Amino acid sequence: MKPALLHPWNLSTAEALQLQNKLAAQVIREDQFSTIRYVAGVDVAYQKTGNQLFAAVVVLDAESLDIVETATAEDVAQFPYIPGLFSFRELPPLIKAFAKLQNTPDLVVCDGQGIAHPRRFGLACHLGVLFDVPTIGCGKTRLLGDADNPDSQRGAVVPLMDGHEVIGNVLRTQATIKPIYVSIGHRISLPTACQWVLTLSPKYRLPETTRAADQVVKALMANKPFMRQ
Repeated sequence: MKPALLHPWNLSTAEALQLQNKLAAQVIREDQFSTIRYVAGVDVAYQKTGNQLFAAVVVLDAESLDIVETATAEDVAQFPYIPGLFSFRELPPLIKAFAKLQNTPDLVVCDGQGIAHPRRFGLACHLGVLFDVPTIGCGKTRLLGDADNPDSQRGAVVPLMDGHEVIGNVLRTQATIKPIYVSIGHRISLPTACQWVLTLSPKYRLPETTRAADQVVKALMANKPFMRQ
């Protein structure tokens, strides 16, 4: 699986901010896909000392949630650790991992933000636009925005607001368990994104895509010191 869009990665902070603003205009916020057969999760871990990055892409069968394929890659970070610009640090090793896949995912769920981002261009948007693939941002924590607490039952949802703009949903995937933050990445609407996150979270707080990718990265990093994002 190769990117549909290429751009330089050796950028200054100012150039990265400018590129985010430019590419944010290409994000499609409505459903633009047909059949979803394969769903992928992605994860990146950082070496505790040094600049080594470890990335994993795990492809699951969308119906059974069985793992179909796993791909990993290692890389050296070329971009500093700057909140709001993580995609410029994490996407290069993920691109290497995606290149190894034999099965092309129809949907990618990112452990991070989509448009729930200061410039409406988090990791899920960046990955989606680069590969021209439907993506969902599914974060464990909130980057920005305000929201009430959703009701305690599974599937309860409230909008995540930045001023008067809805930038995502706060979704409770399991009854009485802490909710997660879902936002549009690319080529998917917010209601559909939430439906898929619920489908992918039959037993636990986090989607099986996220859980599987996290487990693969942990295995990759076994016996090596590392820092989670």
